[in-house]
Amino acid sequence: MTLPSSVSRRGLMLALGAGGVALGAGRQALADPVFAEYPFQLGIAAGDPTPDGFVIWTRLAPRPLEIGHGMPSAPVPVKWEVATDRGFSNVARKGEAVARPEMGHAVHVEVEGLEPGREYFYRFTAGAERTPWGRAKTAPAAGASVGRVRFGVLGCQAYEQGFYTAHRKAAAEDFDFVYCYGDYIYEGRGNRTYTGSGGTIENPRQHLGGETYSLDDYRRRYAQYKLDTDLQASHAAAAWYVTWDDHEVANNWVSDLDDGVPPEVFLLRRQAAAQAFYEHMPLRRSAFPRGSDIQLYRHASWGNLLDLNLLDTRQHRTDQPCGDSWAATCDGVSDPRAQVLGEAQEAWLYRNLERSNAHWKVLAQQIMVMDLDRKEGPEPGYNLDSWAGYRIPRQRLLNRLRDRRIANTVVLTGDEHQNYAGELHVDSRNPEGAPVATEFVTTSISSSGDGVDQRPDGRRYLADNPFLKFNNAQRGYAVCDVTPERWQTEFKVLDKVSEKGGTLTTRATFAVASGDGRVVPA
Repeated sequence: MTLPSSVSRRGLMLALGAGGVALGAGRQALADPVFAEYPFQLGIAAGDPTPDGFVIWTRLAPRPLEIGHGMPSAPVPVKWEVATDRGFSNVARKGEAVARPEMGHAVHVEVEGLEPGREYFYRFTAGAERTPWGRAKTAPAAGASVGRVRFGVLGCQAYEQGFYTAHRKAAAEDFDFVYCYGDYIYEGRGNRTYTGSGGTIENPRQHLGGETYSLDDYRRRYAQYKLDTDLQASHAAAAWYVTWDDHEVANNWVSDLDDGVPPEVFLLRRQAAAQAFYEHMPLRRSAFPRGSDIQLYRHASWGNLLDLNLLDTRQHRTDQPCGDSWAATCDGVSDPRAQVLGEAQEAWLYRNLERSNAHWKVLAQQIMVMDLDRKEGPEPGYNLDSWAGYRIPRQRLLNRLRDRRIANTVVLTGDEHQNYAGELHVDSRNPEGAPVATEFVTTSISSSGDGVDQRPDGRRYLADNPFLKFNNAQRGYAVCDVTPERWQTEFKVLDKVSEKGGTLTTRATFAVASGDGRVVPA
């Protein structure tokens, strides 16, 4: 593009200053943008691997915490490459995408035409600026015999409450992929302290700004999180399958419901949150938001070894019973109209489970399915934001697994900020016979701060719920090492997240034998 004779390229850059990239008049993208500051401040990511490719993501943001993120209101071209080696001497695919201002200058490239079951490296270039390389593996060919998969499970990463040491450790694990169960950001205003189980605790770092409501609010919050280099390393090390939970929008929201907010007003907030989530995650175009709705439940497979059913337990759920109180019960938990997944997603899940030829069937979701009695004394009390608050849909799911003899079902869960391992029975108060499924709940990356090995309520849960086999309340992530013969989950925990440099150890390892469902120490 030829600039007007009265404006040189250097002069335009100086005039733009904080604008960050030199562009001519109008909306046309320059072929060779020039940036005043490094535009890839938020890192890179890959996601949703398939046998012939994956999504690669980045976002141009020279000044990511400012309104406008240091970019002009114009589209900018971004080149991308995928190679078989770190030096990019053998480029398998390359092309050019457009970073558009309507999407916060985010880029999503659905790479296709790659070989199944192998490692690749990717990077982006804009003008003279280039990202470091990222690594991602394609999934094995559909139905291919797979002897082993090793992947990570993580989420719940409240920025204020701890450092992301767990992400740095996870980046060194050589995972085939990562499942992120949600709570990627937290929506609350910046606070110097928070109230934890040990009383008032000073936050090691703080959110910028107030609570998130607008698209600009959410973009700024994601930018603050993604500026963390430990999180960037975790993304660059493996492709992620991502879903969301509640804090990407607001605490404990469901459907169009947020306490005290008219539904039509809350849907405006949900629309801003959905767009920001899409803009910052390595998601396919099938997840592109439509108003306040975003399509996040989907299916993926890893050869003949795993079928992953990635679920959304927020958008389609009915209201929590009993006013969403804690350690409570009421008639509402048995409401026959209650939904967790919604009718369409539930039917989709049942079809997937019944048609699956994979050795292990995975429900990758957010809220605990085990109905832990959390109340001290003879009267039961449940976490009503979990499946325990929705007895009828929970019973439908477990009955389906039992009656259709859908063996080797494993549920992967987050949300609790603790580690749990347990068994799912149709009647959990009288858990006789073989479990119908197994559940592993993974603790938080940082949410709730340093934690302890076991809280007093955790010891009570173990005593009062015979189907529960393990509980721990430290921060960390889980490693799933799966073969046709055995599923093994390793709970890795940190001694602290209130300071950088926490020590990572394996707190416990549990296994499930094929065809059994019982959780045993490994």
